[in-house]
Amino acid sequence: MSILSNMRAAFSAEAVSRVGRYCLLPALGFYVVAVGVMSAGGFSLVEILRDPAQQTQTSSFLGFVSSIGTWLWLSAAVFCFFRVATWVDMQTAPHKTLMKLAGGFSLFLAVDDFFLIHDRYITEGILIPAYALFLAYLIKRFWALIAEIDGAAFLTAGAMLFLSVLVDAVQEILPIPYGASQALEEGFKFLGAAAWAYFCFRVAAWRLND
Repeated sequence: MSILSNMRAAFSAEAVSRVGRYCLLPALGFYVVAVGVMSAGGFSLVEILRDPAQQTQTSSFLGFVSSIGTWLWLSAAVFCFFRVATWVDMQTAPHKTLMKLAGGFSLFLAVDDFFLIHDRYITEGILIPAYALFLAYLIKRFWALIAEIDGAAFLTAGAMLFLSVLVDAVQEILPIPYGASQALEEGFKFLGAAAWAYFCFRVAAWRLND
């Protein structure tokens, strides 16, 4: 097949329509709504559209580890939601439900990290217990399935995140400098995010070739 024929096939009416429906129109809708809402909230177009590092003339690596942590939460959500979107009937309903719950939890944690919800909008005294209760619910309802897929990854993620919360709670009385306690807290959190992303990958890949 010639290059021209390939191009014609790639840009068929059906293909272009599909890109418009599932990609361009949703993206345009989000863009217009986001700019409109934030403009109404008092932000300028430059403040809305330009990268914070450009606006503040700071290094692009400011908050580097925190940003990568957010990527880990997002990757965990993508693993789960992509598998749900490509679901086949041979998998079990509990597996699909677990992926939906794990993906939703991952997405919420990504939003929390990105917008600092637990620091600025909803107190940690509410969010942290809610996170713990959610993980306890997953254990109660899906532990047999979790253990079969990768219980070690799940428990490691939970343990790392617990240690991060613990250090945050007692950092003022730790006999170490504040910077060191922050390194511990964020280190445990980063490891927890990595372990959770790995767990979600394992959940999404489970029985993929059956």
